[in-house]
Amino acid sequence: MLRNWSFVRFVRDGCLQGILGPALFCISIGVAVTYPATTFAEENIPKLVGTWKGENKTISDKKGFRTWIKTVVITEQKDRRFRGYFTYSAGTKHFFGVIFPDNISLSWVASDSKGYNHGRILGPDRISACYIESWEEATAGCAELTRQSAGR
Repeated sequence: MLRNWSFVRFVRDGCLQGILGPALFCISIGVAVTYPATTFAEENIPKLVGTWKGENKTISDKKGFRTWIKTVVITEQKDRRFRGYFTYSAGTKHFFGVIFPDNISLSWVASDSKGYNHGRILGPDRISACYIESWEEATAGCAELTRQSAGR
């Protein structure tokens, strides 16, 4: 998002008042100022496909404090949308998710799950993923994952 509003106002007001010259110049400045701000984020969407592994630390009333190695495989990505799976003690979960427009935040869900994963992209080969579930099976936990292999 464009943050230098004083410059934008200067160009807009200058164009409206005819101070900055021909209308074509004003239009080209307006496009140059706003277009890259929106397309830059689209062109630099992080690639998440690959195998991610790290220590997962959780807490719940039923299971207490637990720590184990978690492996997440992201199998497919199209623009900001992705899908994958992970295996845990109760089986395998297939999930799908999105990368937010800030290119840092991400979330994923599974059709057969009651909770949500929220995460952050920490670097090209590092992400965090935190799971939150409420009600009877209430659980909270986070894993910092490192990419082991990439499908970039």
